[in-house]
Amino acid sequence: MSVPIFERDGTSFVATAMARGPWDPGHCHGGAPASLLAALLDATPAPAPMQVVRLTFDLARPVPVGAPLDVDIRVVREGRRVQLLDADLTERDGTSLVHVRALRVRTDEVEVPASASDDDPPPPLAPQDLPRFTAADGWADEGFWSAVDVRFAAGDLGTPGPGTAWFRVATDLADGVALTPIARVAAAADFGNGVGSPLPIDRFLYINPDLTISLHRLPATEWVAIAASSVAQPAGIGLTTTVLYDEHGRIGQATQSLFVAALAAR
Repeated sequence: MSVPIFERDGTSFVATAMARGPWDPGHCHGGAPASLLAALLDATPAPAPMQVVRLTFDLARPVPVGAPLDVDIRVVREGRRVQLLDADLTERDGTSLVHVRALRVRTDEVEVPASASDDDPPPPLAPQDLPRFTAADGWADEGFWSAVDVRFAAGDLGTPGPGTAWFRVATDLADGVALTPIARVAAAADFGNGVGSPLPIDRFLYINPDLTISLHRLPATEWVAIAASSVAQPAGIGLTTTVLYDEHGRIGQATQSLFVAALAAR
């Protein structure tokens, strides 16, 4: 049996080594808590059939691996057409680690011209035709890059310049938590600053304190592709812009603000 990304501790969640990120072995990759919160928000009852169309994450503090974490979900605005939800991931002492606001919009059958729903095709290289990414030199064997099947169509992780990669979550998220389509998108979207890196990963730190995902439709397949590019400024601020796809075409976009700093010489 594969190790899940989170384990249960009563009503709390504990991040496993499969949630580990590249910057610190004791902290999660942002995609791990983002995926968990997206799935829990998706499971929250709605007054009518609804779809999450936007997720805005504030990644206030690093999420620890191995410590109990609590989730609190609140309805901010109830409605049959539009609903707002807030969720917080906290430590046992109440310290807030991640805050997310979800915007859900009612779904219904609406006749629209074909030209209105036409969209960009997916990246030309299908995930089945690409090799699986393995951990970079110096990275632990276990980490979020092991929980997620990553396949590069262009560029490479941590190499400066635009990049495109396919992602498929390949292990369980947590016991009793369904890996919904929006959770798959959240897991992939937080890789944007690594796929479309602004600077060499061995010389610079570029951490995203936020993540915003906007979707016009949910992915219809397990695979989610991201095409990302970044800019970094001398003031130590950057921005990653990502286009999101499934195997049928474009599904939305994501952005990440970046904190940029030079690493100490080794």
